[in-house]
Amino acid sequence: MSNTSTPSTAGSVADRVVLITGASSGIGEATARLLAQNGARVILGARRTDRLQKIAAEIRERGGIAEYRSLDVVNRDDVKAFVAFAQEKFGRVDVIFNNAGVMPVSPMNALKTQEWDRIIDVNIKGVLNGIAAVLPVMEAQGSGHIINTASTAAHAVGAQFGVYCASKYAVRVITEGLRQEMDTLRVTLISPGVTESELGSDITVDSTASAVKQLRSIALTPDAIARAVLYAISQPADVDVSEMIIRPVRSAGHAF
Repeated sequence: MSNTSTPSTAGSVADRVVLITGASSGIGEATARLLAQNGARVILGARRTDRLQKIAAEIRERGGIAEYRSLDVVNRDDVKAFVAFAQEKFGRVDVIFNNAGVMPVSPMNALKTQEWDRIIDVNIKGVLNGIAAVLPVMEAQGSGHIINTASTAAHAVGAQFGVYCASKYAVRVITEGLRQEMDTLRVTLISPGVTESELGSDITVDSTASAVKQLRSIALTPDAIARAVLYAISQPADVDVSEMIIRPVRSAGHAF
């Protein structure tokens, strides 16, 4: 049933309608659970609907409000339909967390060109599709919050990570450009350091996979990033948290 009421309290996430892409695991899943626990109405999007169904059911069992829909962020029409679904269910869209991403990193001379395409399609075009789908809605409302997941890889470059870093630098630049254009909407960039997730599970070069596995030894839990998202959303309406970089303490000496 549609509910067009505005969020209840400035400085709170209660009743905020929050769309989350890449919500079937990792940062997206942890954020959905934490926001719902704090009273937000969350809409989960990802390709694995079996996972979404399970997460949404567990949120509801704990008294939260959650809906889900199959989503491929590469498909612009699919992202528009995801936003329309949220509007149909709740009457508005307060926040989108453009969180879906892939990281099949590899040496450049491995010429994994199809993987390069996938990185560009999901990490860059997927974010742009999310922005394009919500921007008209939020501008019509006169309020809204767009949060994009970049990475510490948006602030440094490492061997074998070149294309991935380029995609995250792009997200950082797109987010800052959007922020400079907006005077009624909030825009936030979240740049996680190494975090426990499925990111990188699709790496096809053994030596690169081993290097990434070693990085995981100092990983943050996804809850650390979820708390950053909660913080950004829960600020008063006139406060824009433009960017947060969240790293493991033990990452000293590491580029990422």
